[in-house]
Amino acid sequence: MNEILKLDKISLVYHTENGEISALDNVSFSVRRGEFVAIIGPSGCGKTSILSIVAGLIKPSGGKVYINGKENEKPSENIGYMLQKDELFPWRTIEKNAFLPLEIKRIKDPSYKEKLYALFKKYGLREFRKSYPSQLSGGMRQRAALIRTLASSPDLLLLDEPFSALDYQTRISVCNDVYDIIKKENKTAILVTHDISEAISTADRILVMSKRPSKVINVHDIDTDKTLSPLKRRESTNFSAWFERLWRELNYENK
Repeated sequence: MNEILKLDKISLVYHTENGEISALDNVSFSVRRGEFVAIIGPSGCGKTSILSIVAGLIKPSGGKVYINGKENEKPSENIGYMLQKDELFPWRTIEKNAFLPLEIKRIKDPSYKEKLYALFKKYGLREFRKSYPSQLSGGMRQRAALIRTLASSPDLLLLDEPFSALDYQTRISVCNDVYDIIKKENKTAILVTHDISEAISTADRILVMSKRPSKVINVHDIDTDKTLSPLKRRESTNFSAWFERLWRELNYENK
């Protein structure tokens, strides 16, 4: 698989009234096309800042970001960003929410709308596309949010704890759904999560971050069966061993 993203010695320093805060220090990693990469680390270590830098929303204090081999310094149309909450506009139907990226980018090519309609049908939302967000369950809203993210056909998806607002049972179910959509649409994804189990059940590789100023302290190739759904991967014989290993890294190596 060829490289779709590369971070080269990224640093990030925030300037506050009380002085400088170093958030990221010499962060380097790459993501191959078609990979699902998860990033875990202590609270406040800069995981979301990494996504914002990749998306071009924050300029790093040092280092460079490359997307498809080209240096990236501004928001890219090749990137889709899915936030912690679905952020669907309550006054717009699910259909109109999904079309919003096309309106913003003034994309009038009918093939994009046809693709969205196909996604609604494929992932069980066709009957609900005229409904408003308040009329849908949390899981359906997250599926709608992902379809909206896919509207302009991005190459790379950034997922910032997209299931954290859901209750535990719904969270596992929606994680399964979102993972299935990402894999079927052949997308590359980076997931930021506090949930070790979620990372193990979805990721091909997991990046473990240190406390602030944050560095990559380890990268793990997860050897669970990639043909299985996240729910089935949780039942794998080596799942608990991975959980214990990552938990120890987060709780002991970060002290």
